[in-house]
Amino acid sequence: MTKFRCLIIDDEPLAHDIILTYVKDISFIEVVGQCYLATEALTFLGNQEIDLIFLDINMPKIKGLDFLRTLHKKPLIIITSAYEEYALESFELDVCDYLLKPFRFDRFLKAVNKALEIHQLKNNQGILSAINKNSVSEEQQQLFIKSDKRFIHIDLAEVYYLESYGNYVKVWLENDFHLAARTLGSFEEQLHNTSFFRIHKSFIINRKYIDYLEGNTLVMKNKKSLPVGKNYRMEIKRFM
Repeated sequence: MTKFRCLIIDDEPLAHDIILTYVKDISFIEVVGQCYLATEALTFLGNQEIDLIFLDINMPKIKGLDFLRTLHKKPLIIITSAYEEYALESFELDVCDYLLKPFRFDRFLKAVNKALEIHQLKNNQGILSAINKNSVSEEQQQLFIKSDKRFIHIDLAEVYYLESYGNYVKVWLENDFHLAARTLGSFEEQLHNTSFFRIHKSFIINRKYIDYLEGNTLVMKNKKSLPVGKNYRMEIKRFM
């Protein structure tokens, strides 16, 4: 099995030592880089392929979340912080998990297992997407998600919208949903060049099921009302 390539970004040497100690007991990951400032990490990421970053928040020069916003192509991110008040903001940036310092090995292992699962799902779906890209129409494309320990096959044409739900995503059909252990951002990458597009930091919709737009609210054909984020209003109005 190919090792999961990881980078530690934290201004505290003790934090590096703890992660390095934990990693020794996990066979599928290896630390290939250590940075004590986020500015150092920008240079490192320009020269190395990284699968996962362990990222502190409260650092000099550039805070962890501000650094995260600068990344165009983001690896998977696990936040390691002593401050719990940044958790909601972190999950809005599609991080995999949020470890509150000091964290134990079992909690660390749970976080990296979740990251590995998301990584494998993205790779598997990328292969499926490449196979189907030129051989099927948009309505025939399929979605495979892991929900409640099962892989579920869903026809994209039946999906009304996707809703971010903490560490998960609700994949909504007409009147019910499947809960997927993935980030909304990973779905957005997979659904590029389909009938799906983002209308809010928490919602991606299937344009074929739009009923009408009223103010900053989009009403779907199943009568569900969804908010339109201010950064997406011009795009949705151009489409309408």
